[in-house]
Formats: sequence, C-alpha cells, structure tokens
Amino acid sequence: MGGQACVFYGAAQVSKDVDLVLLADSANYQRLHRALQTLMARRIAVPPFDPDALERGHAVHFRCAAPGVEDLRIDLMTRLRDLPGFAALWERRTVFADDNGEEFNLLSIPDLVDAKKTQRTKDWPVIELLVAIHYRENGATARAEWIEFWLRQARTPELLAELVQRFPAEARAQGERRPLLRLAMRGEVEALREALDAEARAEQAKDRAYWEPLRAELEAWRRAERPPL
Repeated sequence: MGGQACVFYGAAQVSKDVDLVLLADSANYQRLHRALQTLMARRIAVPPFDPDALERGHAVHFRCAAPGVEDLRIDLMTRLRDLPGFAALWERRTVFADDNGEEFNLLSIPDLVDAKKTQRTKDWPVIELLVAIHYRENGATARAEWIEFWLRQARTPELLAELVQRFPAEARAQGERRPLLRLAMRGEVEALREALDAEARAEQAKDRAYWEPLRAELEAWRRAERPPL
C-alpha cells in the first residue's frame, strides 16, 4: 500500500520499507504474529501493537532481524484515511506474479493514489506518475470508471488538456465535482496550475487534520514509555 507498490507500478525507484494494510480479524492477527516471529521483528516505535490502535488509524512499526531481511522496516495498518475497508480494497487489488510464481497483492492504482494524498510533499509527484502510468497503459481501451479516475486525479495541465479534449462529455459531467476541469476545457493553463496547487494544499490540510488527534495519542504513548529519571 506504499512505496513498494509504487515500485511495482513503475512510479518510484526505491523504497526502504514495506507498508501493509491488513484484514483486521482475530485469526489474521494470529497469522500476523507468527509471520513477525519468523521475521524476528520487533516494534521500534509507538503506538503499541494493539488492534484498537490500528482500528483508530494508527500504523505500527517493526524492524526485522531474521537472516536475509536484517533491518527491513515493516509498517502495518488496518485503516486508511478516506478509503473503504479491507474487503473493498482486496476486491479491487492488483495481483503481480514474479518468474517463480510468487504473487504480490497491491492496492489498485486508484486506491493507491488516494492513499498517497498525504501532507508529505514527496508523495504528490508519485501521484502524478501513477495517474499518468495508468492512462498510458489503459488509454487505448478506456472504460467509464477509468475515464472518471483520470479526470478526477490527473495532476498536470498537459494531461488534463488531453483528457478534456478526448472525453468532453465526461469532463463536463465531472466539472461540478472538480471545478478545475472547467479551466482545462477553456485552456486557462496558468489558472489551472494554481488550482492544482490549491487542490494539493487542501488535501494536505485534510491529512494534517486527520492525524492531529492521532499524534496527540502518539505523544501520550511516548511519554508513558519513557523510563523514569
């Protein structure tokens, strides 16, 4: 659900950790505990490994020590901001297989784009690439849901100009939901760039607001775990 998924899709070159979104049920937690034991993984930061903390949106962080995965960091979540539950994400997932037949289950590109709408500036160029890659790979066989995705998520004036010219009826229909499409249809490039920047800032503000109460909880956990002086 993070950088490694972007690597698979070709929107990033390297990622230092593995981010996973998990099915939150007791049987799956038991399997997870066994996997972490195999990886010799230890928790490296707050919050505690607690299903209640995961349900509230926290991520739990581990560092592996097993041979072959020394120092690998794993971040686990069960809930993502503004995304549906695990069942829907799993139904829409992308499955990659390597030459040995090993399968890797990734968030779909539309879900990954929403997951990357964070307050971190480094995530926004990745979103731009993910949308462009999806359009490049599927533009010749466009489906209605893909056209809607491209019009809602494209992040460059150039791609938006191509999309509104190619799909004018769909662009008009989406104009109420994403007003900057009207700027693209009128060819107002500079105003469109400003609107795209404002759109990103608004999403970053939403992400900060989402994490604010969670950060307060993290700080309380940090204070509780500090050894007494």
